[in-house]
Amino acid sequence: MGMSNLERMKSGKLYICADEEIAREQLKCLDRLYDYNQTRPTQKELRAKLLGELLAEVGENCYVEPPLHANWGCHTHFGNNVYANFNLTLVDDTDIYVGDSVMFGPNVVLATAGHPVDPELRRRVAQFNLPIHIGDNVWIGAGAVILPGVRIGNNSVIGAGSVVTKDIPPDVVAFGNPCRVHRAITERDREYYYKDLKVDL
Repeated sequence: MGMSNLERMKSGKLYICADEEIAREQLKCLDRLYDYNQTRPTQKELRAKLLGELLAEVGENCYVEPPLHANWGCHTHFGNNVYANFNLTLVDDTDIYVGDSVMFGPNVVLATAGHPVDPELRRRVAQFNLPIHIGDNVWIGAGAVILPGVRIGNNSVIGAGSVVTKDIPPDVVAFGNPCRVHRAITERDREYYYKDLKVDL
């Protein structure tokens, strides 16, 4: 017997995303997301509880500024100390893994889903999904877009507005469209926090 569309979602294979079973499951997740986004800033405990119910895993001391946007939510895994500014978008039709101490600027998009270039396949609403892996202590700048199947190594910085189409190694500063490594993180970064502004902590 062949795989169901729900099984194909996480396999990397093409599937038809206009599926009633998928729509029913997704709706449950979207109701939780709606509740999260309606919370007041003073309702920190409720936010933490709802985030734990929405995502697949949430470590300690995680904070996501509403509004949060997600295709599912329940396919996203957060480590500890994850911070996301407003308008984080999780196109999590398959798994997104986020390590510890990761920071997301405003308007970041993590997109596991893609569609074939062939117009006939797109007319049939064919889709594929590839997981995204973000290592520990990564900073992703405002407006960055991370595409399907990308891995970002520990400690790396992704500059604002970048479109990340390929893996980024650990311990580098990368930016651009397409995103490319521009330099390693060095001892100078311990001394200067921005351009010629010196660390004084």
